[in-house]
Amino acid sequence: MNNISEFMTNNHRECDMLFAVAEENVAKGKWQQAESDFQAFRSALERHLGMEEDVFFPAFDAKTGMEMGPTHVMRGEHQQMRKLIEDMGHSLRDKDGDGFLGASETLMVLTQQHNMKEEQMLYRMMDQALGVDAARLLERAGA
Repeated sequence: MNNISEFMTNNHRECDMLFAVAEENVAKGKWQQAESDFQAFRSALERHLGMEEDVFFPAFDAKTGMEMGPTHVMRGEHQQMRKLIEDMGHSLRDKDGDGFLGASETLMVLTQQHNMKEEQMLYRMMDQALGVDAARLLERAGA
């Protein structure tokens, strides 16, 4: 696969599925399973964010010269997501379903808006700007 947009959009869906499973188990009070599922989600999301921040964003910024452009905005949103995930982890540890589900609702809204911007705009811009370099970058990202 040499298309950043396709690969990263599919990766969004994988993270979304893991998130939904963790959220469902918290709602059912299945704390041990929820902990395991949440850690799987957290790992997958960190891997995804890392691919963007360590591989794709720097390459895109270097190619376009837009260091304070769309990737800057996305990095800021990543920090907001990480804070919510940290809050969710604390709530999970304390078996606070309401706290977890409140933070997860906020995370879901933020993530949906974030993913839409990436999928409809940024990833396509990356595919166009990075062209033939995309395959090498995908390999570097572990695709």
